[in-house]
Amino acid sequence: MRWALGAMLFCLCTQVVATSEQQAMRVVSDAMVAPLSDVTGSAEQGEQIFAARDAGHCVLCHQVSGLDAPFQGNIGPALGGIGDRLSPAQIRLRIADASLLNAQTIMPSYYRTEGLHRVDERYRGRTALSGVQIEHLVAYLAQLQSQNQ
Repeated sequence: MRWALGAMLFCLCTQVVATSEQQAMRVVSDAMVAPLSDVTGSAEQGEQIFAARDAGHCVLCHQVSGLDAPFQGNIGPALGGIGDRLSPAQIRLRIADASLLNAQTIMPSYYRTEGLHRVDERYRGRTALSGVQIEHLVAYLAQLQSQNQ
């Protein structure tokens, strides 16, 4: 009986989402447990993506103290110390598709291609960030711990 209840809860809390060109997103509870790329994330490259206007441009909404990027945003939460609060798997899900946690979020879904509205024809069917870029961002954000700030 306990096994059946455990299996049922696992199925309710696990989601697998992917399109043909994306690596499958395996979501368990509030985390995406598997990396979206075989490439190991680089914190240095993640920092560049975080600040780059033509990539993630996360600084439009978020701020990180000590980051050399002018005009950091304040719409989203400050991300200093996020590595203390969230695991890499939790960070990955929030970047890839925060709407799986909060349907009303204004955080863009950087790894989703379906169910989006008002997407320019040139970008339909494409993710905003690649799996590799997301893994770099995860590496960067996961190393932002309180003692580093």
